[in-house]
Amino acid sequence: MLAAGAGRRMGMPKALVRSADGEPWVARAARVLLDGGCSYVAVVLGARAEEARILVPGDSRVSSVVAERWKDGMSASLREGLLFLGRLDEPLDAAVITLVDLPGLTPAVVTRLSADADEHSLRQATYEGRPGHPVLVGRAHWEPLMQTLRGDEGGRRYLGAHGAERVECGDLADGRDVDTPHEDAPSPGR
Repeated sequence: MLAAGAGRRMGMPKALVRSADGEPWVARAARVLLDGGCSYVAVVLGARAEEARILVPGDSRVSSVVAERWKDGMSASLREGLLFLGRLDEPLDAAVITLVDLPGLTPAVVTRLSADADEHSLRQATYEGRPGHPVLVGRAHWEPLMQTLRGDEGGRRYLGAHGAERVECGDLADGRDVDTPHEDAPSPGR
């Protein structure tokens, strides 16, 4: 889960944002990933990391890692997350990559995206045909993807160049991210 940015338009790092019921977005996103079938969650922090770290769930399946170069953009966060997952004692076949600012994301999206995934899988959730998050990246793609990462761009070009399978999830969520405090947060699911 990428949660390292400063959240300038939000007025604070999104890793510190809480939903109307008080639940931290990082805790909610971690729960959604676990409930969707992920065996492990790495929360990549950056801006105000020490404050955000206390919001990360105290679950043995969830860890936080700090992207020291988070100011370099999303590429630094994504790289740090993949490197962290690659060092785990139990190797993973694939990583489901999502953003902290998707409060409408549901476990069903994660489940659909990761069904029958293996180390060669490359998939992207779409919402009524519009590409979004999460993205599933099989382990065989981790190193080549990291070689292409630059600045504030994630894996969009890599996904396009390598024919990522698009998985329609518009019936399960709306896929919107929330960038400002004035946006209506999407409801969890449809």
